[in-house]
Amino acid sequence: MMNKKVRKYVFSKVLDEYFSGNHKAYRFIALFFKELFKRPFHLREVINQCFEVGLKSLALISLTGFIVGIVFTKQSRPSLEEFGATSWLPSLIGIAIIKALGPLVTALICAGKVGSSIGAELGSMRVTEQIDAMEVSAINPFKYLVVTRVVATTITIPVLALYCSFVALYGSYLNVHAEETSSLISFYQSAFKTINFLDIAISVVKTIVYGFTIGIVGCYKGFNATQGTRGVGKAANQAVVLAMFLIFIEEVIIVQIANWIRYF
Repeated sequence: MMNKKVRKYVFSKVLDEYFSGNHKAYRFIALFFKELFKRPFHLREVINQCFEVGLKSLALISLTGFIVGIVFTKQSRPSLEEFGATSWLPSLIGIAIIKALGPLVTALICAGKVGSSIGAELGSMRVTEQIDAMEVSAINPFKYLVVTRVVATTITIPVLALYCSFVALYGSYLNVHAEETSSLISFYQSAFKTINFLDIAISVVKTIVYGFTIGIVGCYKGFNATQGTRGVGKAANQAVVLAMFLIFIEEVIIVQIANWIRYF
């Protein structure tokens, strides 16, 4: 009887924490959209955060995109050679990178690098009471810290994804050029031959959603960090894990919606 009561208590406790946590997260997102269109806009801080997210991630994005392009081309060539269809290799690489790999790889890298950085930074500010000090100084910490970072990730990650896609295509071109001595212009023409405006628009929408997710999750976990310095590490870790989890879910949903749009 006691075990049954304990299990019932634990289950109700977990359920209560789950729904209260979701409610808190929804209120956090609603507050973001409420503060987004209110003055002051802190444009200088938005630009500074774009620099932090964009330029400081450029080297890692470049290396990863370049390697993805080369490796995917090497892995795809033997299968196409079996059917004598190596001329379709640029088109295949273009479809794979622009529709899926470019946005997804960029989002996952930024979730690990940017999401953890935001979570740790805001978490340390919370546990050292810097956020409380901003409130006392008549500065809106949510507007200055959260809104600027989420806007920066939403703007910058689509640009990084586009850059990653072109770098990946260039890496693929180098592999194709080594085997077939083709020109860069003809490679890019073949790669974009099967890509239409809808494909590019969907990829841009994907990266905007990914950028917003990375920013809002990192800010939420960092802004609500507790338990001192231990909570800072916990906030950074949870920001990365949750952001990646949501990105994969969003990928599935957006792809399904895109298929419905193409069908109609």
